[in-house]
Amino acid sequence: MPAENSNSYDREGEPFVEVDPTGRFGRYTDLLGSGAVKKVYRAFDQKEGIEVAWNQVRLRYFSEDPVLINRLHSEVELLSTLKNKNIIVCYNVWKDDERNTLNFITEVCTSGNLREYRKKHRHVSIKALKKWSKQVLEGLEYLHTHDPCVIHRDLNCSNIFINGNIGQVKIGDLGLATMVGRSHAAHSIIGTPEFMAPELYEEDYTEMVDIYSFGMCLLEMVTMEIPYSECDSVAKIYKKVTMGVQPGALNKVTDPEVKAFIEKCIAQPRARPSATDLLKDPFFSELNDGEELNSAS
Repeated sequence: MPAENSNSYDREGEPFVEVDPTGRFGRYTDLLGSGAVKKVYRAFDQKEGIEVAWNQVRLRYFSEDPVLINRLHSEVELLSTLKNKNIIVCYNVWKDDERNTLNFITEVCTSGNLREYRKKHRHVSIKALKKWSKQVLEGLEYLHTHDPCVIHRDLNCSNIFINGNIGQVKIGDLGLATMVGRSHAAHSIIGTPEFMAPELYEEDYTEMVDIYSFGMCLLEMVTMEIPYSECDSVAKIYKKVTMGVQPGALNKVTDPEVKAFIEKCIAQPRARPSATDLLKDPFFSELNDGEELNSAS
């Protein structure tokens, strides 16, 4: 069906609420996810005949700061140039002045995010967790060695996605990512407290903050518990993280190899290995069948 004839309807099917300027992508009403400033809707790529995600940022939240809006736009545009099998594909980016929104179309993974997927499948071998972890690190290696370097800054299990039928893992939600020059540290606080490296709070950090977050993601994958869930406030998490107190969940990791690998990732910034170094770690050398991990309940 030619895009020009389908500007508001998918003919017999569900009507589109909105169509992108090229006429290729149509948005439906149902939400796939919702955040503080962004909503993600189910959408359809008429050219390829596949379902996609329509990410919509309401710019009124940034209306006092046109510089920030332009920066956000250019960052998302740069993200659309990233091409890696472990990074969610961004197909199109545009600003809608009439609706005052920034929109971008991304791919959808069949099984949703890793947090929900792990809850659904409680018995997962160490081998499978290593396979997922390796793919996350391959995505991070691509981002960190990109020119300019890309720091995700908000890596956690809710924005790592999975195609469960083939066990393919992809890093998504790079809306908070920032591009930094090789020699420059980034300077703004952003992220999810439980997964934030201590130096993020100091507003002086490098791509190594993503390695810390990756370590916390692996901890969550193993224990099915969000790190620092023993804390009942962000202030308490902040205090523990900045004092170097490890999350309680780490004591539930019974496999010494896994525990040592996580500790390597959440070490002090200068002691943390890069994604490239971690991929060479003996942890991944033999993906032998591991014992089934039962829930940490």
